[in-house]
Amino acid sequence: MTSNLDILEQQDPDVFSALRGEEARQTTGIELIPSENYTFPEVLATLGSVFTNKYSEGYPGRRYYGGQEFTDQIENLARDRAKQVFRCEHANVQPLSGSAMNQAVYLGLLEPGDTIMAMDLSHGGHLTHGAPVSHMGKLFNFVRYITNPVDGSIDFDKVRADALEHKPKMVLCGYTSYPRDVDYQKFKDIADEVGAITMTDASHFGGLVAGGAMKNPFDFGFDVVTTTTHKSLRGPRGGMVLCKKEFASKIDKSVFPGLQGGPHMNAIAAIAVTLKRAMTQEFKDYAEQVLVNSKTLASSLMERQASLITGGTDNHMMVVDTVASYGLDGRVAEETLDKVHITTNKQIIPDDPNPPLRPSGIRIGTPAATARGMNEGDMKQLAEWLDKCLRAPEDEASLKAIRDDVIGFCEQFPVPGIGND
Repeated sequence: MTSNLDILEQQDPDVFSALRGEEARQTTGIELIPSENYTFPEVLATLGSVFTNKYSEGYPGRRYYGGQEFTDQIENLARDRAKQVFRCEHANVQPLSGSAMNQAVYLGLLEPGDTIMAMDLSHGGHLTHGAPVSHMGKLFNFVRYITNPVDGSIDFDKVRADALEHKPKMVLCGYTSYPRDVDYQKFKDIADEVGAITMTDASHFGGLVAGGAMKNPFDFGFDVVTTTTHKSLRGPRGGMVLCKKEFASKIDKSVFPGLQGGPHMNAIAAIAVTLKRAMTQEFKDYAEQVLVNSKTLASSLMERQASLITGGTDNHMMVVDTVASYGLDGRVAEETLDKVHITTNKQIIPDDPNPPLRPSGIRIGTPAATARGMNEGDMKQLAEWLDKCLRAPEDEASLKAIRDDVIGFCEQFPVPGIGND
């Protein structure tokens, strides 16, 4: 029987060649970008399923098209599983991306011009947390709090003073490049004092919350939690808005029809599959190992005198100040590591004097490496390679030897969903 990939090879060899090239890149290299991961094989199968063919504007029981028996079944499964995994009262699984889910919350619960308190982009926040270059930064008045780069602490006396002065309608925590955990109780106390809605963007660490390895904001009375469904959750690319019942109707109307049209039902089916996986002991063990690996990698780098923002990590990621550590900007560091098949991403550091495309650091995370079965001993080996490469970025012979070692090393760790997995 001819497979779909056989047909692709026959009909579009250019795309097929790129697909095979990407498979080889993922298989022979080590993925250390914190926001990337390897999804489950059954998620890949669901994404390429017949649900790709179906248009399903609306919500279960209230669709604008016929033929929705099985799409309703799938979406209800995804919503129910999300509520169970995250211990929340309502779940919307339709957002097409992380940015869209955050925009839906702001636009659904606030009015343009309202004040939102959130983490500054250069200190670890996200574009949608009010960066001036984002549309949300233009629509809403963001008051940004910062961190202490030495230890990652947040001056909650300053946060409280700013909240009392600016009276935000929403207090937002969560991050994209902050290596520490969040003190949800202190944020909740400040929000309650000024009558603000509490929101956590858990996009990066949603899988670690689902697996019980990190704290759940709902346990502290938070109103809204958003999370992407890929990254540490290991699902398809998409987003979810989780919230208390009192916000359910406004959130649903904001996602559809307020912000987007028909949901991607193949992705929602894959989200349902992912959430079932997240309920297993295997996934809980995975989430714990992600943190163990991250802390091991961070400590191993610091033993080699690498300078890490906040001096370590409490979560799945770390940010290396490559200028202070190696005299290299983040772009050079990223490109150097690319040569040896170790993938990272250049990253701004707090109050970075350098521009975003040539920042002062790189961001490193362990979700993908852990998904391949790597453990603490492997993290120590990674630290050795990272340090050696960045101390001699122009030593081509050394880089070639490390690249060959990395490729051989990767043969021990199959990538989920690729090849014979």
